[in-house]
Amino acid sequence: MSGIYIHIPFCKQACHYCDFHFSTSMGKKAAMLTALNKELVVRKEEFKDEVVETIYFGGGTPSVLEVAEIDTLIQTVYAHYNVIKHPEITIEINPDDVSQGHDNSMVGTTEHGKPQNENKLQGYKQVGINRLSIGIQSFFEEDLKGMNRAHNALEATQCIDMAKEYFENISIDLIYGIPDMSEVRWRQNIEKALSFGIPHISSYALTVEPKTALANFIQKGKVKPIDDALAQKHFQTLFEVLAANGYDCYEVSNFGKPGFYSKNNTAYWLGKKYLGIGPSAHSYNGRQRSWNSSNNPVYIRSIGKGELPNEVENLSKADRYNEYVMTGLRTSWGVSLIKIYTDFGADYLEYIKQQAHAHLNTELLILEGDCLIATKKGKFLVDGIASDLFMVHLE
Repeated sequence: MSGIYIHIPFCKQACHYCDFHFSTSMGKKAAMLTALNKELVVRKEEFKDEVVETIYFGGGTPSVLEVAEIDTLIQTVYAHYNVIKHPEITIEINPDDVSQGHDNSMVGTTEHGKPQNENKLQGYKQVGINRLSIGIQSFFEEDLKGMNRAHNALEATQCIDMAKEYFENISIDLIYGIPDMSEVRWRQNIEKALSFGIPHISSYALTVEPKTALANFIQKGKVKPIDDALAQKHFQTLFEVLAANGYDCYEVSNFGKPGFYSKNNTAYWLGKKYLGIGPSAHSYNGRQRSWNSSNNPVYIRSIGKGELPNEVENLSKADRYNEYVMTGLRTSWGVSLIKIYTDFGADYLEYIKQQAHAHLNTELLILEGDCLIATKKGKFLVDGIASDLFMVHLE
């Protein structure tokens, strides 16, 4: 099974921490949609032998598009790819695009008496979307303003309440490790999320990416530097509270109740093939990784001529081993030593066993059956642990 990711490169405004590819100008929206649909057609031969299990709309902010525009892309996928009968189709949405807004009196209604934005949620369901990923980030006004989010705290709660009328499979994003976020406020964020009864929570540590507004603010002393110890404490709280409420930490940043793991993201972590459509989107076919240009005009112009504006990297055995270790350790399934031996050979097996020894002794890793798995203590440090297991010199 494989997945298709479609990158929608538009946002209303730039969040201070974000380094994803997007534009706040919608001037090229029509040309971009034409290009996205054409890239799907142009690249169908790459996936002619694949069965598509998931379709994922990410960004950027896909919810800035109209339902009909999303539907056109879905129909293009169905027309040119072998899609299973009931695929997981996810769209990332921001609360301000579907909630009733700062001023409820300004919201129009449909002929059925529904607010226009609520009707957008109904529209998503009608065109086949069956999973929502809502960018909440925090339920506190001061956090949202500090991150320059487009929505406010009221819209966050309104959006979830409205979404639950149409969808069962809902995920929300929360950010931890925000400077000056107390343990009390972080617990309140988690408890607020739990109060909605949603089955999936994705939660990420605030990170400082180069060339972002956040990096600039920290450099100028306007914002306190990120405190890794605080972020680690927040993660441990998150892990403990969600585990006590029936959520599995099936990947370091993702917590789901049984039956509600993200199929799209799980496919990435298990090394399945995926096709990335749109500017900056990445693809993986098991042997090669490719990525599209992050320049919107270049992307539109190239696709218009039937050319793919992408770069391709041929992955060596060591590259593929490193990727498997990196993604596998982040999951609850861990890294299979049998798979290491089968896919990469005896040298790699001996190497990973040797490199993992110290982390087993410090109980950051455990060996369950044939799998190396990060412990509760090791989960927050898993990227560093993985780097210790990387193969950097054998080939």
